[in-house]
Amino acid sequence: MKAINVRRTHITLHPDRKRVLARPFYPTNDQRAIRICTQVMALPESEVQTLLKQVHADFGERHLKIREFLRRRFDQVRSWLHLNQKLSEEREMLIGAYFTHEYSFEAAALFNPSVVPHPDQSHLPSGSLRFILSLRATGEGHISSITFRTGFLDTNNNITINEPTRYNLEPAQAPNAFYERGLFERKLKELGQVGDFSRKVLQGLRPSFTLEELRTSVTCAVKQSQARDQETEAAARKILTLAQSNYEVQFPPDSRLS
Repeated sequence: MKAINVRRTHITLHPDRKRVLARPFYPTNDQRAIRICTQVMALPESEVQTLLKQVHADFGERHLKIREFLRRRFDQVRSWLHLNQKLSEEREMLIGAYFTHEYSFEAAALFNPSVVPHPDQSHLPSGSLRFILSLRATGEGHISSITFRTGFLDTNNNITINEPTRYNLEPAQAPNAFYERGLFERKLKELGQVGDFSRKVLQGLRPSFTLEELRTSVTCAVKQSQARDQETEAAARKILTLAQSNYEVQFPPDSRLS
């Protein structure tokens, strides 16, 4: 076997607790969420505008598309309001802000680096290579995230890591992403979850299917099952959990890779 010469570099990747993202805040129970909504609904419109201006002053320059994010958060928590009246745009965004928090996703650790060539190799000196670096970050509450950085390798094998963004947004989960039935069945086999029930579920699916179509097929298989016991219900949960653990995400086109 040919020997490989390995040279240690001076580069050390450190976790940066100042790197934060805006992400949904989920109260511990519905009662707390309803109480928050009730308190914001009780504010006069003038105070709503004052508080929202303060939110934009503190966070408007920190996060991309923060207004769209707050509107999306309001749509996600609207059900806790229990009313049909039209609210002002300012009040909707303020409610969204009350259900948003900043999260330091590298606060605890940064590890497991992996490198692949960047698809864009333009505007580089001859002999250089631009790359994408993925890492596992562990943040507050020991929640793990996949994070990215970019860099390049020059003709003398010197490595440069580009400065990452400080303020970030989570990607949106792609709606109606398609699953391949053959691949999904292989994953079930790897998990030891192939049996009469799973085969019945798969028979009701097209070669490519969505999560909603899978839910429908699972529901039909449960209804048709002669033995509707805990084992059947557990198999149904595991099939849906597998699907929900594999999904596509979408980043804004104008965002940096980091």
